[in-house]
Amino acid sequence: MTLVGDLHEAHGATFVERGGVDVVDHYGRPERTHRAVRNGVGVVEMGYGVAVVEGDDRVEFVDNAVSNRVPDTDGRGCYALLLDPQGRIETELFVYNAGERLLLFTPPARLEPLLDDWREKVFIQDVELRDASAEFGVFGVHGPTSTEKVASVLNHASAPEPPLSFVRGSMADIGVTVVATDAPTGEEGYEVVCPADEAEEVFDTLLTRGLNAVPVGYRTWETLTIEAGTPLFETELRGRIPNVVGARSGLDFEKGCYVGQEVVSKVENRGQPSQRLVGLLPSEVPEGGAAVFAGDAAVGEVTRAVESPSLDRPIALAFVDFDLPARVDAGEDLTVRVGGGEVDAGVATLPFVDGSARSGRLPQYPGDGGDEDGE
Repeated sequence: MTLVGDLHEAHGATFVERGGVDVVDHYGRPERTHRAVRNGVGVVEMGYGVAVVEGDDRVEFVDNAVSNRVPDTDGRGCYALLLDPQGRIETELFVYNAGERLLLFTPPARLEPLLDDWREKVFIQDVELRDASAEFGVFGVHGPTSTEKVASVLNHASAPEPPLSFVRGSMADIGVTVVATDAPTGEEGYEVVCPADEAEEVFDTLLTRGLNAVPVGYRTWETLTIEAGTPLFETELRGRIPNVVGARSGLDFEKGCYVGQEVVSKVENRGQPSQRLVGLLPSEVPEGGAAVFAGDAAVGEVTRAVESPSLDRPIALAFVDFDLPARVDAGEDLTVRVGGGEVDAGVATLPFVDGSARSGRLPQYPGDGGDEDGE
């Protein structure tokens, strides 16, 4: 449930349910909002589930469960995945070391199953787990001027760097934590974490004080992230093997055993997975799940598609046969199912749009060039 519903309504918000919580769909003109973020800065209320992990064994316990190395230094975080025994993604997590406790941000519908599972595995370890979702408000600040925006309202600290690090300061005399994001919109970005009972004041501060910002709904979040090539949990990540998604920023190939690691390692050792996530340029907007064809053969399916406000044309993300881009380069015809027929399409290099930053979750595969972090 949104913490600042009255303020959203004052800005003309329309609401929608996602992941079991009410979030803002849009404020009336999502395409205009999209362009405002690409040219300046926008603020979106994030619908996370939040868990607190305390106790002397907190870092070891969480590190043993997830796919990435949990930082042991206050002020640092990581992006990680929780896998099932078949190596498929059960949830994504952002894990932050806040000194005497870890803060975990998850998709809201995945928090309760995660906590139930982990409580059965604590045994004799000194670990305490609790749902803290009602204690915090979290607001994303994204756009090429987001650093200036944060600097204009943040006191007693400077904007944090590098990605997934954080600082503590204040806004409007309210204590906040500011996290540098991994740029999911393809723009510089931050998340501001505040006490839930102070969320309205912080949201208003982010919109109206210092450098002005526009309020952003999740429909605009969808178009921003697809242009940036960022996989999202419900559409691209859930139920898939990380190697197929190209989610290398969430994997540490050197760390010890975790559930699903054997599958991830086997796929990695093969040199390439069976499929990969690519950008498509269809002539019309397909629905999620639409079939992708090379000649007469089905070679994959669309996960998300939108009319891109930045490019003024349809774009899509799709899982396809790993070698499909090379086959299309060699002249193979590509089509996508739309309605009862098929429309022509091309393969695009991700991201679709180059912004002020590059998404840290941009799909990366062996042999694509660059290092494992996509740098």
